[in-house]
Amino acid sequence: MKNITIVEVTTFRTKLDVNSMAFAQRDAQVESDFTSKQPGFITRQSGVDDKGNYVVVVYWKSVTDAEASMNKFMGDASVADYAQMIDGPTMKMSRYTMDEPFDGKDSRFIEIMTFELGEGVEVSAFNAINSKVAKEVTAPKKGFVQRLTGTNEGKQIVAVYWDSKENSDAALEPFMNNPISKQFMAQMDQSSIDMGRYKFLNMELTNKEKVVALLNSFNTGDQTPISYINPDKYIQHNLGVADGLAGFGAVMQNAPPQGFKANVVRAFEDGDYVFTHTEYDFFGPKAAFDVFRFEDGLIVEHWDNMLEIQPPNPSGHTQFDGATDITNKDKTAANKKTIRDFIEKVLLNHENDKLTTYINPTKYIQHNPAVADGLDGFGAAMKYFAENSLVMEYDTIHKVLGEGNFVLTMSEGKFGKNVHSAFYDLFRLENGQIVEHWDVIAPIPPKSEWKNDNGKF
Repeated sequence: MKNITIVEVTTFRTKLDVNSMAFAQRDAQVESDFTSKQPGFITRQSGVDDKGNYVVVVYWKSVTDAEASMNKFMGDASVADYAQMIDGPTMKMSRYTMDEPFDGKDSRFIEIMTFELGEGVEVSAFNAINSKVAKEVTAPKKGFVQRLTGTNEGKQIVAVYWDSKENSDAALEPFMNNPISKQFMAQMDQSSIDMGRYKFLNMELTNKEKVVALLNSFNTGDQTPISYINPDKYIQHNLGVADGLAGFGAVMQNAPPQGFKANVVRAFEDGDYVFTHTEYDFFGPKAAFDVFRFEDGLIVEHWDNMLEIQPPNPSGHTQFDGATDITNKDKTAANKKTIRDFIEKVLLNHENDKLTTYINPTKYIQHNPAVADGLDGFGAAMKYFAENSLVMEYDTIHKVLGEGNFVLTMSEGKFGKNVHSAFYDLFRLENGQIVEHWDVIAPIPPKSEWKNDNGKF
C-alpha cells in the first residue's frame, strides 16, 4: 500500500484594510515559524487569484497531524495577528486523501477543482477517464508540473501544478474543447463544481513578471511594483519625463482624475531586457512599445515609443491584434540576426531585391495603421510615399531584442515630411521569414523640449 498523503485546502479573502504585500510577508513568516514546525508537515503553498481570493494548501502525513496543527493555530498567540488579517466568514477548509505525494517543487501556479460525481456514475469509470485526462490531455502541455487527485467522503479534488500562469492560461481553452475532457467533465455533478486558479505568493518574480506587474499597477493602484525600480538609478529615455524615480512619480501625480490604464498585450524577455507591446489610456488611447533594462533584479533604464490609437488598417487589422504565443525560443539568436540583416540590407541600404529573402511572399500580416497585408500592401505604401514626396528612411538601428519567434528593433530615421523619428518595429517569424509586423513610428522632439538629457535611444 502506497503512503497516504493528506492535503488541506483553505480558501478565504483578507479584510478590506489589509495590504496585499504585508499579508504575503506575514504569510511567509507563518509558514517558516509556525506551520513548517508542526508534526507531520510536508509542504505548504499560498496563492491568490486575479480577484483577490486566497488559498493555502498544506500537505500532511495524516489527518491527525492536520487537525492537531489547525487546533494549535486557532489558539496560538504568535499567529493571532495573521488570523486577524483574514475575513472570517469567507474562510472555508477541507481535507482530501491524495493519490500520490506532492512533487511539484518547481511550480508557481495551481488550479484546484473540487466536485462530486454525478448521479449513477461509477467510481471505477470515473477513475479510468480521469487517468486518461491526466496522461493524454494535461501532462503533454507546456509548463505542466504535476497533477494530483484526491477524495473526501465522495467529494473529489483535482490539483494541477504549472510552472507559470501564462502556460496554465494557454492550456485552459484546449482542455475545455478536448473530447476526452468533455467526457471527464460530464461525469461530475455540475452544480457541485468549484474551480480556483492561483498564483503562488512569495515566489521570486521573473523580470518579465515585474514589468507586467508594474504596468498593471496603473489599473490597480498597487504601489508594490514601484519597488522594482532602482530608486538610485533609473535612466529615462522618454523625453517628456524627467530622469530618475522622481520623474516617474511626477507623471503619476499628474494623472487625470480617471488615472492611467495599461493593457499588456505582449511581453518578452531577452537577457537583462524586457519589452512589451501595450495598449494605454495615457492622456488618451495610445499604442506603445516599452523597453526596460534590469540590473540585479531592478529596473535601471527605460525606453518607449507611443502613438495615438488609429482605426483598423486597409486589411482590417488593429495595432494590437494578431499572434501572441511565444514559440521557438531556441531560434531567438537566429531570428534576431535575420531581422538585423533585414533592417540593414533592405531598409538602410535599399537592397530591395532581397525583400522576399526576409519577408514571406505569400503570408505577411500587417498591423501598421496605413498599410495593407502582403508585399503588395508594402509596395503600395512605398509608391504612395514616393508620389507624395514623403519619406520613410531608416538611418540607424540602435537595438535588436527578441524572444523566440518575436523580434523588436529600435531604429532612428526620417518619416513623412522629413520628420526626425523613432521607429519601433515588432516582427513575428516563421521558418526564418517575417510573417507579421507591428510598429510605432513617432517624432523625436527637439532637444529644447527634452525633460532629460539621455536621448531617445
